[in-house]
Amino acid sequence: MTAADLLFTGGPVFTADAARSRATAVAVRDGRIVAVGHDLDELRGPATEVVDLAGRLLIPGFQDAHVHAVFGGVEMGQCDLTGTTDLDEYLSRIAAYAAAHPDREWITGSGWSMESFPGGVPTADLLDRVVPDRPVYLTNRDHHGAWVNSVALDRAGITRDTPDPADGVLNRDGAGHPVGALQEGAMSLVSALIPATTPAELVAGLRRAQTLLHSLGITGWQDAMLRGSNGYPDPADAYRAAAAEGWLTAAVTGALWWDRDRGADQIAELVAHREQLTLGRLTCSTVKIMQDGVAENFTAAMTAPYLDACGCPTPNSGLSFVDPALLNSYVTELDALGFQVHFHALGDRAVREALDAIETARAKNGFRDTRPHLAHLQVVDPADIPRFRRLGATANLQPLWAAHEPQMDELTIPFLAPGLAERQYPFGDLLRAGVTLAAGSDWPVSSPNPIEGIHVAVNRTAPGADDGRVFLPGQRLDLGTALAAYTAGSGYLNHRDDSGSVRTGNVADLVVLDRDPFDEPAAEIFRAKVDETFVSGRRVYSA
Repeated sequence: MTAADLLFTGGPVFTADAARSRATAVAVRDGRIVAVGHDLDELRGPATEVVDLAGRLLIPGFQDAHVHAVFGGVEMGQCDLTGTTDLDEYLSRIAAYAAAHPDREWITGSGWSMESFPGGVPTADLLDRVVPDRPVYLTNRDHHGAWVNSVALDRAGITRDTPDPADGVLNRDGAGHPVGALQEGAMSLVSALIPATTPAELVAGLRRAQTLLHSLGITGWQDAMLRGSNGYPDPADAYRAAAAEGWLTAAVTGALWWDRDRGADQIAELVAHREQLTLGRLTCSTVKIMQDGVAENFTAAMTAPYLDACGCPTPNSGLSFVDPALLNSYVTELDALGFQVHFHALGDRAVREALDAIETARAKNGFRDTRPHLAHLQVVDPADIPRFRRLGATANLQPLWAAHEPQMDELTIPFLAPGLAERQYPFGDLLRAGVTLAAGSDWPVSSPNPIEGIHVAVNRTAPGADDGRVFLPGQRLDLGTALAAYTAGSGYLNHRDDSGSVRTGNVADLVVLDRDPFDEPAAEIFRAKVDETFVSGRRVYSA
């Protein structure tokens, strides 16, 4: 019997198969799993590398089903406001970054939280204190809003007379003057003026991102925005370069951005992009349609109007970025061409519109193996939950958001119509309805660490939270289901049918955790760390 190249012993092994079976040994040869069991010593040879798990858990590699890896990597090299909600700390970091980069025409970065400002709205005068002489453009952590200074407003010619774009909002003071916060499509009024990110910066961003994601046990992902949009550059060439040069170790599915200002005329371009961008470990047979915004700035499309600060209904129920009737026809055509459609659908009206489009495509094209999926799913009407299973639509969860924290408690729940707040992130209901679950992070919107997301999916509390408040506890997932969503579920979603589980014949994308979280209290899941990450049997990270 031919010896293994790599042998894991001393389990446990979480296989993520349908039976949730356990093993204690796994053998790898030529980048694939050749045996799973309990005593595989007969596959040990003189050149076999043996990894003694010593009670640590071996799992399939995590796959992030919704991430912006290149943008996250680029932002790691810009003004980083993540990890704090303190306004003084923001201003200190911005001032320090500006001082350290006197040659930068624009100060750019990301990561501020809406909870740091009254009503979630930052103002230009705060930035003017620390950077009065250069334009500043800083996106918030969810990347649906931007904070700019007065120089940036002046450069863009934004005044009291500037109308709100159809797909966005300029926050204004009582006299109608823009205050320095831009929401959704209004961001492009300023971002269009920022010098383009260079190809070298995009490649450097991808290198940073891949290193970080491998250190978190992520062996593959779906990048949710290729072709670029709203002032974001197109990361496609960075991926193509990495694939061509052989240093793209992750398996990447690129989701080609649907330009909501255009129609079906762009489909021929998407077909061409699919052919040009399928290379090595990169495939691009997905189209990303952003159907609505986010709840915190009242652009997520809801079935009932948002409330004002007094609890009274407003005229606003959010934005549907693509007309639902047109959405049906676009999705039907894309599905007929073999494209997977990846929806940003956060509000319950957007979820319904996306499911309606999938239903139309199924009715006209038959049931094709295109594996459509809906990401975010903050609010879902109970009547729509069983439709996912009937239509073969995967629920793409971003679990880290399903917890009590200021953005939820102060900027979302008080402004949702009665009944909607109790329908948020219905992971448990989706599971009980037999829906296929996948999981992702939306990094750099939130932490890319799958273990933190899994912790919240299981506990419905933020990692390390000790205030006793559980966010809709009936929607918890068990640990095995949450792990499977981030491995087998995302592998299915990405059409990587030979990944996501530890079984003979699969690619040896494997992760060694520093412990077995099944042996510890659920409240301690977030403490688990990745010790080693393997892609096709090759070690790409070691703690």
